[in-house]
Amino acid sequence: MAASTLTEVARLAGVSPATASRVLNGSARKPGKDIAERVRQAADSLGYIPNAQAQGLAKSSSGLIGLIVHDIADPYFAAIARGVQEAAREQRRMVLLATTGGAPGEEKEAVAAFAARRADSIVIAGSRSSRAEDGDENAELAAELDRYCRNGGQVAVVGHPVVGAAAPEGYHVVSVPNQELAADLAVELAAGWDGDFVIIGGPEGLFTSDDRIRGFQEGLSRAGRGPAEVLRNSFNRSGGYEAGLKLAARIKAGGTGGSGRPAGNGLGIFAVNDVMAIGAAAALRAEGLRIPRDARIAGFDDIETLRDFRPALSTVSLPLEEIGRLATRATAPPTADGDDQDSAPLPVTGRVMLRRSTEATD
Repeated sequence: MAASTLTEVARLAGVSPATASRVLNGSARKPGKDIAERVRQAADSLGYIPNAQAQGLAKSSSGLIGLIVHDIADPYFAAIARGVQEAAREQRRMVLLATTGGAPGEEKEAVAAFAARRADSIVIAGSRSSRAEDGDENAELAAELDRYCRNGGQVAVVGHPVVGAAAPEGYHVVSVPNQELAADLAVELAAGWDGDFVIIGGPEGLFTSDDRIRGFQEGLSRAGRGPAEVLRNSFNRSGGYEAGLKLAARIKAGGTGGSGRPAGNGLGIFAVNDVMAIGAAAALRAEGLRIPRDARIAGFDDIETLRDFRPALSTVSLPLEEIGRLATRATAPPTADGDDQDSAPLPVTGRVMLRRSTEATD
């Protein structure tokens, strides 16, 4: 059955199509109440469904938020997405989702697609990269975001600014103190153990990973300890698993840690995110090693998955859902009196959570 048209609604209501459009698409120019009621009754009787794009043009707002994440299956991004959705619901807006695998070129295509659909704002969550192979795509993403902001769009980025983005207005960053919190974790871990530490990190040039590595090394220095060895791999569970296999072989062979002392009494392992820590722990268990007897391990983020992880994983807890809410509120349209709401996001805080995975054993 063919959908009813705006022209048919206007004819039944006895008004012009322009008047019917103003009533049904939410224009600021509204006809009288009796005319508006006649148009709505005609639309209801015909089963007319308003066109979302036409509504956006009439209101100068589409009511859409674009959300770009690396991988929605990753609990870190899933938690941020929940926060974005909650804040969007408060604003009576809908969320469009794009997953990009962390590739700046894919993020650029997502921004262009959201802009073409007249999304009011875009939230981007995921580590930025300064790797040489990302240089051209970083520049294209920055140019696309600048163009979007110049045309009235609002952007919020979680973590670090997009490399090269220079929009003077409509651009917000929700900063996360990764380096400071990783330093705090190192200080607390070093206070309870005098063995060697190894860091499992992501690829060099990945800002979030690099910040956490740098912070952990600073914390060890503050505690009077030497620098930890760094093993770099993919910034995901598989990368943590591969690094865990290497460390398991070293522990079983009685190899050395970063200080040259035997590692037969175990190692302290810091994985720069929880999914890498989970992967490393799985590798250690697969090789017959026990946590924390043979290796102490800590992660970062405090993802929801950890509720079911045993032994309970030490980590740095971030308010991931709140981060999503802050980013979304930073891009909220002005209120009726013209005030911007939450245009400057509150600073994000976190805390060290020491649990069973780093406890002393007899």
